[in-house]
Amino acid sequence: MTKNYNKLTDTEKMSIFAAMMRHNTAKWLGSLLFLVVLAAGCGVLSQNATERRAEEARVAALTQQRLDARQYRIAIEYMYPTRGASRYVGGDSYSLTIDGDKINSHLPYTGVAYQVPYGGGKVLNFEDTIEEYVEEAAASDRRVFVISTDNDEDFLVYQLTVYDNGKADLLVRAKNREQISYRGHLDPDAFPEK
Repeated sequence: MTKNYNKLTDTEKMSIFAAMMRHNTAKWLGSLLFLVVLAAGCGVLSQNATERRAEEARVAALTQQRLDARQYRIAIEYMYPTRGASRYVGGDSYSLTIDGDKINSHLPYTGVAYQVPYGGGKVLNFEDTIEEYVEEAAASDRRVFVISTDNDEDFLVYQLTVYDNGKADLLVRAKNREQISYRGHLDPDAFPEK
C-alpha cells in the first residue's frame, strides 16, 4: 500500500531522500569513473598513434637514405615459386644485401633448373659484384631497381621494389632457372650510421 508523500512523517521523508541521494550519487560516481577511464584510454591511443606515426616517418626517411646510399639489406619473409605453394621463410635466415657495387644474395630457391653444375651449384647463395644497377620510374610511394650480376654459374636479374614503409617485393629471373618472387622488408638498422 502506498502512502501519499504529504502524509509521510519527517523521518520517513528523510530516509526516502537519503536513499535517493545514495542511488543518484552511485550513478553519478559511476558516470564520472567511466568518463575518467574513457579520457585516459583516448590519451593512450593518441600517444600510441603519435608514436606509430613518428616510427613510420623514421622508417621512411631511413629507407630513402639507405636506397640513395646503395647500402641496404632486404630481410625475406615469404617466397613465391613459379610452381607450388608460397612459403613463409621469415626470421633473419634469408636476405639480399646491397653494399655499393657488391651484392650478397642469400635466398631460398624452389623451382626447375634447366642447366646447373653437378651438385646444384650456388643457386641464389653467393656474393659477387653488381654488373648493372638501374632505378626505373615508378609511383611516388615506391622505388624500383633492376640489378644484374653474373655469378659464374648463371646470369641473374633482380627486380626490387621498395615501398616508403620499408616493405619490399623481389623478382629474380635467371638464365638457367625458373623465376621466383619474394616478399620482405628493408631493415633500416642493418647498417650503422656513419
